[in-house]
Amino acid sequence: MFDSLQALPEDPILGLMAAFRADPASRKIDLGVGVYKDEHGKTPVLAAVRAAEQAVLADQQTKTYVGPGGNDQFNALMTELILGKQHTALTSRRVRGVQAPGGCGALRLGAELLIATGSRPTVHVSDPTWANHVPLLSGAGLKLESYPYFDARTGAVRFDAMLERLDALPAGDVVLLHGCCHNPTGADLSMEQWRKVADVLLQRRLIPYVDIAYQGLGEGIEQDAEGARLIAATVPEALVAVSCSKNFGLYRERVGLLMVLAENEAQANASASHLRKIARGIYSMPPDHGAAIVARILSEAKFNADWRNELDAMRNRMLKLRHTFAAALTKTCNAEVGTAIDRQRGMFSMLPLTPEAVDTLREKHHIYMTRDGRINIAGISLESIDYLAEAVGSVFRR
Repeated sequence: MFDSLQALPEDPILGLMAAFRADPASRKIDLGVGVYKDEHGKTPVLAAVRAAEQAVLADQQTKTYVGPGGNDQFNALMTELILGKQHTALTSRRVRGVQAPGGCGALRLGAELLIATGSRPTVHVSDPTWANHVPLLSGAGLKLESYPYFDARTGAVRFDAMLERLDALPAGDVVLLHGCCHNPTGADLSMEQWRKVADVLLQRRLIPYVDIAYQGLGEGIEQDAEGARLIAATVPEALVAVSCSKNFGLYRERVGLLMVLAENEAQANASASHLRKIARGIYSMPPDHGAAIVARILSEAKFNADWRNELDAMRNRMLKLRHTFAAALTKTCNAEVGTAIDRQRGMFSMLPLTPEAVDTLREKHHIYMTRDGRINIAGISLESIDYLAEAVGSVFRR
């Protein structure tokens, strides 16, 4: 049977990681993989996570299953973190949260729930979007189309074109929105733009699917959730996929949440029952360890305060790197490129480089990024900025 299978090309980002590790150069820079790194290129365990983990292990009395819906305390606390404790969607009991194996698992659960409705809506994703959105959603049987989003020339959102496209979509279709820190561009909607998008979603009876994987790494914990909160306060139905990989540093623990907003409490309960059945049929039960750590951090004041301080430090470090790198690019490329990088937020940005230029950076300067020019800002160090900016300038087409 298996002799009919042909080897597939390696995932571009995973292949980039392998190539970087195999490069014997003493001076090399990895801007590909989307993980937070410190000045020494390490991805540390957060002190708050380490302390909460020790507390979880000390108190743990069993390793039995948590159930298809996952850790109830985690679900409730993460829902409050995203929406705020007094959000109208919570007080009206129209929201249910189900734990998932990472943000990817949450996205797939949402896709399967859309299939379960029987409507098989088309999902519209931004151009560009995170590469894994495509297999996660289309793999469930959903059709994907794109809407205009990023202007590579200016480094900003093509908002008028985006809004025009959304305003022409048929009722019942789904619009995937990046809650903050757009991946791969770093170009986010302003709150004024979020309000206009929410109005169009309501008027056209479209279903928003908000993916929020970087809360706290853009402008702040509360600020980064404002778009999702506005959407949930405006429309009758929505999906929100959440990841704890980046802001808690729990990448390998696979900690995520899918939130469902329904028109009323009964529909919310029905949706949650379907999600539990879907989860049961895919992976049966989610892993508990990472979710228990997050629940401990969010429920205990000391852990919570320490985590927020560490998250602030991570965000501020990336903002400093952005500002410094943007200033350097202004000198080696031009002011437009520097300005675009400086006003974007989160872990990623896209350099206006051709695939051939990216290849040259890798082959000649040992600088690794995806061929579309996406870079991980956290992969830069202050020490490497001048070298990086000079190299980018050498292949930049003015």
